[in-house]
Amino acid sequence: MAIKEIIKMGHPLLLEKAKPVTEFDTLELHKLIEDMIETMADASGAGLAAPQVGEGIQLVIFGADTERYPEDDSIPFTVLINPIITPLSDETEDGWEGCLSVPGMRGLVPRFQKINYKGYDQFGKAMDRDVEGFHARVVQHECDHLIGMLYPLRIKDLRFFGFEDTLFSE
Repeated sequence: MAIKEIIKMGHPLLLEKAKPVTEFDTLELHKLIEDMIETMADASGAGLAAPQVGEGIQLVIFGADTERYPEDDSIPFTVLINPIITPLSDETEDGWEGCLSVPGMRGLVPRFQKINYKGYDQFGKAMDRDVEGFHARVVQHECDHLIGMLYPLRIKDLRFFGFEDTLFSE
């Protein structure tokens, strides 16, 4: 396993649409996932998308039970490939988000409160989950990376975007 470099906002790969995964349960895919797990843990992240480590494929991992998100519900560790997200209602909620590719910054981002996501794990086993709250936010955030969307592009009011140490200093 190896910690991979997380590319940052401004890198062209982060603005591209990722390609679907066509082969599951391969040595290459398992190695990439192991590297992503180690990379995400090293960076204390709640999720990581393959494009963030330079791989333009539809693969995200997520799971939050970290010190970084003590106020939010735990999210089971998940490998999600070729995801499809469907909102379960029109209700949205604003929440503060950060990103390993936009280090040190936070923004207030609207997200659907309840979603369904479908996709596959690394072995090609189908998954279908209805989730809400923080879990739904993390999935939407990570899957945005697969369509070339970074969270600052979803911020409605740039007065609520800035450096973490300045926004939350009081």
